[in-house]
Amino acid sequence: MSDHEALHARVQAQFGSNAQNYVHSTVHAGGEDLELLFKVAQPTAEMRVLDVATGGGHTALRFAHAVKEVVATDLTQAMLTAAQNHILPQATNVRFELADAHQLPFEDATFDLVTCRIAAHHFHDVFRFVCESARVLKLGGKLIVQDQVVPDDPLGAEYLNAFEVLRDPSHVRILSQEEWRNNFLDAGFEVLEEHRLARQDQFVSWCERMACPPSVVERLTVMMAQVPLTAKDWMNPRAIGTADASITHQYLLICGERVR
Repeated sequence: MSDHEALHARVQAQFGSNAQNYVHSTVHAGGEDLELLFKVAQPTAEMRVLDVATGGGHTALRFAHAVKEVVATDLTQAMLTAAQNHILPQATNVRFELADAHQLPFEDATFDLVTCRIAAHHFHDVFRFVCESARVLKLGGKLIVQDQVVPDDPLGAEYLNAFEVLRDPSHVRILSQEEWRNNFLDAGFEVLEEHRLARQDQFVSWCERMACPPSVVERLTVMMAQVPLTAKDWMNPRAIGTADASITHQYLLICGERVR
C-alpha cells in the first residue's frame, strides 16, 4: 500500500465512524468564518460551485440557495451520505460525488468557484489540490480555502502539527500563511484576499468529535501544558486539566482568482 493509499484508509476510518459528529459540530455548522467565506465569494445565481471535502455539508448548503448548482465531494462515503441526508431536505440543487481532492473527476474549466473549508490539513499534497482546483475552474474563477494555519517558526509549527496528529491520525500537516500564498501563486492564481481568524474550542468536545480514548486525552493535556513559547500564544491553552479547558485554533481564509 502506498503512502497515499494508507492516508486514504486512515481518513476513511477516522471520518467514516465520526461522520455525524461533523454534521452536528457547531465549529463546522456556521459562524463568522462561514459568513466571511460566503461574502468573499460574492456568489451569483448562475454560478456552479464545487465544494471539496464537504464534510457535514455546511458550506455547500450555505451556497445552495444563492447559486445555480453546488457539487459537494468527499473522500469518505459515510461523510458524503451524512451530508446528503443533512442537505437534501433543505436544498435540491446540490449534487454529491465521491472524489479525491488530489484528482478531481471533473472536466477542465467546469466551475466558477471552488471552496474547501477546514479540510486541507488532511491532504497529502496541498499543491496538487490547488492545481486541480485551477484546472476545473474557468478562467477568472475563484478558489477559496479556509484552513488552520501555523506560525512561520519551524518549532512552533512542528509542535502544533504533532498535537493535531495525536488527536487525529488522519491529520497530515497545517501550512503557514506564506506556504498557502506560494501554492496559490505557483498554481496560476492571483491572490485577492487573505483573512486571519481565530476560534476558541472547548478541549473536551474537540476530543469527543474524534472519539479520542482517555490515554490520548491525557497525552494531549500534557502537550497543552508543555507547549513551547513559539506556539503558546498561537494555541492559547486555558484551564488545562479541567472540564473548562480550551485551546485556540488559528485559521487563514485565502481567495485567489485563476489568471492562467
